[in-house]
Amino acid sequence: MADDATSEELLCSIENGIARVTLNRPQAANAVTPDQRNKMIELFSDFSSDLNVRAVVLTANGKHFCTGADLRVSKVPENKRPEGAPERSTGDIGRNIKRGAQRLINAILDCEKPVIAAVNGTAAGIGAHMAFACDLVVAVDSAKFIEVFVRRGITPDGGGAYLLPRMVGLHKAKELVFFGDDLSASDAERIGLINKCVSAADFDATVNEWAHKLSQGPTKAIGLAKWLLNRSLDSDRGAAFDEEAWAQELASHTHDFQEGVQSFIERRETRFQGW
Repeated sequence: MADDATSEELLCSIENGIARVTLNRPQAANAVTPDQRNKMIELFSDFSSDLNVRAVVLTANGKHFCTGADLRVSKVPENKRPEGAPERSTGDIGRNIKRGAQRLINAILDCEKPVIAAVNGTAAGIGAHMAFACDLVVAVDSAKFIEVFVRRGITPDGGGAYLLPRMVGLHKAKELVFFGDDLSASDAERIGLINKCVSAADFDATVNEWAHKLSQGPTKAIGLAKWLLNRSLDSDRGAAFDEEAWAQELASHTHDFQEGVQSFIERRETRFQGW
């Protein structure tokens, strides 16, 4: 068992094959800072190669999951500007989005381990998109999802315009983005945006059950399946079929594939190792 606080504001522990990443700024409604964001990018990258990690849970402490980026501490890299130059020039914001929010969403999508978002409360802006980038989403019934950008007079970032149409269809995505209304967890489940809406009493048990089940599975095969499913939304049938064949080829060389076949032949319980 390994259990260490990455920092006071972002906690990380690994136990029984399950990595838990916990946003820990409840006093700020878990608005994410650049330092937290960058550390999460690093963690999700590291999880891919860590054989101790077979599933990941992303959650938060307090009554909110993540209410977006903390604009009070946002950092836009600044170079020394020539005399008379404006404080902000065209391209600054776009580069900041690419280096920040988009890198975070990519880190979750590209993590080779299955990731569960355990949404304990309001998920707004990049907080909502972090949840949608996860492979499975369990939300407490009091949670809300908010495409908050229109309320600030800006467009979605952090992959929102990419993720939403693929999850709920174009017209529903436009409704969520154009109006920016609160979406309850039960409605999010109804339209297929999340997997489960559960009561507070059942929340931890449901998340733990799913995480445990994933942590006992054939980790490499699940990672390859994640890769196939994510890519299928952007590829044609020919490319998808080719990638499916190669993923099967790669999976067939893993220890867990051999174990799966042998346990079937021997009619015994399968004991996957994760490699």
